[in-house]
Amino acid sequence: MALVAKLVLDKKREGQSLDSAEIREFIDGFTRGTIPDYQMSALAMAICCRGMDERETADLADAMTHSGTCLSWDVPTADKHSTGGVGDKLSLVVQPLAAACGVAVPSLTGRGLGITGGTADKLETIPGYSCSQPLGRFREIVLSAGVSMAVQTDEIAPADKKLYALRDVTGTVASIPLIVASILSKKLAEGAGSLVFDVKCGRGAFMKTREDASALARALVAGAKSAGRKAAALVTRMDEPLGYAVGNANEVREAIAVLSGEESAMPAEVVDLCVELAALMVSLAKDVPLDDAREECRARLADGGAKRRFEEMVSAHGGDLRRFEALLARPAFRFRIQAMRSGFVSGIDAEKVARVALSLGAGRERVGDRIDPLAGVTLAVKVGDRVSSGAPLATLERSSDPDGLENAAAELYKAFSITSKPPEKVPLVLESL
Repeated sequence: MALVAKLVLDKKREGQSLDSAEIREFIDGFTRGTIPDYQMSALAMAICCRGMDERETADLADAMTHSGTCLSWDVPTADKHSTGGVGDKLSLVVQPLAAACGVAVPSLTGRGLGITGGTADKLETIPGYSCSQPLGRFREIVLSAGVSMAVQTDEIAPADKKLYALRDVTGTVASIPLIVASILSKKLAEGAGSLVFDVKCGRGAFMKTREDASALARALVAGAKSAGRKAAALVTRMDEPLGYAVGNANEVREAIAVLSGEESAMPAEVVDLCVELAALMVSLAKDVPLDDAREECRARLADGGAKRRFEEMVSAHGGDLRRFEALLARPAFRFRIQAMRSGFVSGIDAEKVARVALSLGAGRERVGDRIDPLAGVTLAVKVGDRVSSGAPLATLERSSDPDGLENAAAELYKAFSITSKPPEKVPLVLESL
């Protein structure tokens, strides 16, 4: 195995393509421990510097997928993956909405680190909700409630779990082949027959430019199709936060409001994006025209079908929505910032908003950090809104320790740009693949 590892490292260092067997044997050895971490780190760096072609990337994703248990289903299945953004609670609406349209949704999600929040952290602000489920129970929930959102277990793509820990400390996170293999290995292992990707670009996204986001979206779709799955992707803007809430419990509250028929709880374009993502899942999984899938999704959002699926999922995971309402009603420390001039909101810097929310306790700087479920920022305005001097812009919240709120508020104010003329309207969806 040592000779195989050295030959693979030599080839990739020189920019040569690795064949399927070499990739499979290397990942198998790394998973079993016969190839040490330092050689895997060396390969990750070589891939980061030299890249991989489409076939190599697909082979890497396949090897990582089959490093552990792979689920299969006898019903139409689909899942949606977002590359992460600020205020991105869309999975809480999209996945139950697709389930309400008759698509089973096995959805392995993640926890947040840094400025990007994790769906698992949001869901676990609901008292009793456990994202850690054995695979057998995960399967039961998907088949009974139609949807389960849980975290990756040790059985699912263990090579990805080991490799991601190395990438995080070796400066090899920013590599499209490694990103694609990481995302796909979990999604393919969960068994979803159709995959929809929401690839963010902008200030609050991992991919800052549209070109990089488009490249990642194309690679994800190509990799999924190479594995025999149906796939589609949207490239979407992430310069301002999605919706109004940035945090954990406040994002869940916003999503539940939309599921309850209060579409005004989110900007119309964000609700439209939820419907579009769910419709793509339904269209691919059920092999129906996209327009028909959109119509069905709108109907299930309006008649409460999506909310019922969400409630069934929460209950199956041990969550109690009544206790969640009590949590939201608990006293919290709040600080409101106001506009200092009249005009139009021409920009809300998603990254700055996220960093303020992080400083309040809404996220983690390190893996072991504890999250304050009530910490976060709730916007009162969106880009394009007209404001008067003294009008509220946002509210900062945390459940304890008010020290630092005023400093955080001063930082949050810097995220807002107010100009005398309205900004040019930029669509939320930039590209569809």
